[in-house]
Amino acid sequence: MKAIRVHRHGGPDLLAYEDVDIGQPGPGEVRVRNRAVGLNFVDIYFRTGEYAPPALPFIPGNEGAGEIVAVGEGVSGFAPGDRVAYVETLGAYAEERIVPAHFVVHLPDAIDFETGAAMMLKGLTAQYLLRRTFRVEAGHTILVHAAAGGVGLILTQWAKHLGAIVIATVGSPEKAELARANGCDHVIDYSKENFAARVKEVTNGEGCHAVYDGVGNATFPASLDCLRPFGTFVSYGTASGSIPPFDIMLLMQKGSLFATWQLLFHHLARREDVVAMSEDLFSVVLSGAVKIPVHTSMPLAEVAEAHRRLEARQTTGATVLIP
Repeated sequence: MKAIRVHRHGGPDLLAYEDVDIGQPGPGEVRVRNRAVGLNFVDIYFRTGEYAPPALPFIPGNEGAGEIVAVGEGVSGFAPGDRVAYVETLGAYAEERIVPAHFVVHLPDAIDFETGAAMMLKGLTAQYLLRRTFRVEAGHTILVHAAAGGVGLILTQWAKHLGAIVIATVGSPEKAELARANGCDHVIDYSKENFAARVKEVTNGEGCHAVYDGVGNATFPASLDCLRPFGTFVSYGTASGSIPPFDIMLLMQKGSLFATWQLLFHHLARREDVVAMSEDLFSVVLSGAVKIPVHTSMPLAEVAEAHRRLEARQTTGATVLIP
């Protein structure tokens, strides 16, 4: 069986396409034949060593979709042949892999494998950001950074479905057009404009109820200037590098703000939440309110090039890898 393995941390060239033996599922596990695998920024963090894998070598990848080929002892609710998707467990860059059944859900027949692989990590991230971290309601004004990215496009569509006013930042005219096509009310190209000043302008000086920031260093602390008093700053990624340490008094000075960084893994700690959050995501996709933008499909063997494009921020929407 072929898989991608990382033997030492570093650049995309260290993603080795090689033969591996993964064995059979143990208690509480299933073996899945991957039909599609999602590409995410977290994969880069593991490759470079910013996030530590359990050991070296390791197989990257945190989401995928396919068919169950075997189930381990004690697993109920799944059987060989079932269409499934999974999330938040390393090892997806492979033709087949072992997955804890805790993180596996049945994939609705109306959702194809590529869409399923592209939607789990990014879509469940959007779910906890919008429904559990800061609960967006009709009439809220929010700012979404990197709105043309994989998470960003899901966030903006879902927020509009909930009745929010959505302000988006992007890095190019092409991405601005994409953000508008996905329902954003105001789009700011932060390569040309001061986004904090523009947010104040379009909100008539009031600011936003919440800022969703997956960019990190390049957008902080200006993101705080986009919030109204008692607003919420939600950090969930570091595409431009980590936010440096800051004095917590800054939150008081900027308007008695709330700030949080939450992790999808913590939201998925209980099996009932894995199921409920996935069902919420599937429902908005099946209704047509949220479309999962799979803009690129590439062979798994070409994953190094996929990583280069993602790091260079040359992608929009989701990229999936096909074993």
